[in-house]
Amino acid sequence: MSLPTGHVTSFHQFSKIFVEQYIVNKAPPRVFYDLFDIRQYQGESLRDYLNRFGAQMVHSPAKDEEMLVYAFKKGVLPGPFCEALIRAHPATFAEVRRLAVTHIADESEVAEKRGSVAPARPRAQTGIRPQRVLETAAARRDQRTRQPYDPRKNKGRSQGRQQPAQQPARWEYNRPPRHKFVMGLADLIAVPNISARLKAPEKVGDKVLGPKPDAWCEFHQAFGHTVDSCLALGYQLDDLVKSGFLNDYLLDRRTGGASSSQPAGGEVQQHEMPTHG
Repeated sequence: MSLPTGHVTSFHQFSKIFVEQYIVNKAPPRVFYDLFDIRQYQGESLRDYLNRFGAQMVHSPAKDEEMLVYAFKKGVLPGPFCEALIRAHPATFAEVRRLAVTHIADESEVAEKRGSVAPARPRAQTGIRPQRVLETAAARRDQRTRQPYDPRKNKGRSQGRQQPAQQPARWEYNRPPRHKFVMGLADLIAVPNISARLKAPEKVGDKVLGPKPDAWCEFHQAFGHTVDSCLALGYQLDDLVKSGFLNDYLLDRRTGGASSSQPAGGEVQQHEMPTHG
């Protein structure tokens, strides 16, 4: 439309002008070494890379199988498939495709497994001890060899620490405060977010930790005292109460009752902190 009137005098001249005008829109001819520019992107699946390489291979003039295999191997990202490809030494691209199909199926299965959401662990209910904890405690009781408590071993030690009758024992001053919780201590320490905050005690093997060889402590996983009288657990729970982490588990905060440091009467079960451990 921009040519002056009478400029075009023949169809041959018109064709030449037309080609010169739109030659830039013509795609350049494909050459065989274009395949070496195809690389697998970071995060691209093997399926997408194989399809993209195959689409380019259809329009490529290259027909040499050895060169096609080499170009494909050069573009693959390092990983399990690349290692399998090197070990297999495929001679044709059809062999490469068969090997890739196997790894694509593995990729799909792994991706589906990663995408699945694991079920959340149910929260411990008040007054009900989790069955899994019961089974674990019972199994450990059966496996351990109970060592009877011998008071003679601690006779000299206890005499050296005797206090006058009119004064309370020294450990009375060091007992952690008593706190009332909405569940038993064995259930409380089984709650995942609470157990993660507790520092696990050292393993004692078959040693009996206290004067009661038939009493079992779920915190120490040992005989000798109960979990309600465990000093080590009492100190850690007291720290968590002071930091406010156990506010939702304190009975007085749930019911508006008396302060946790002063035991209240009635039918409320108290879990006191503690005398042994």
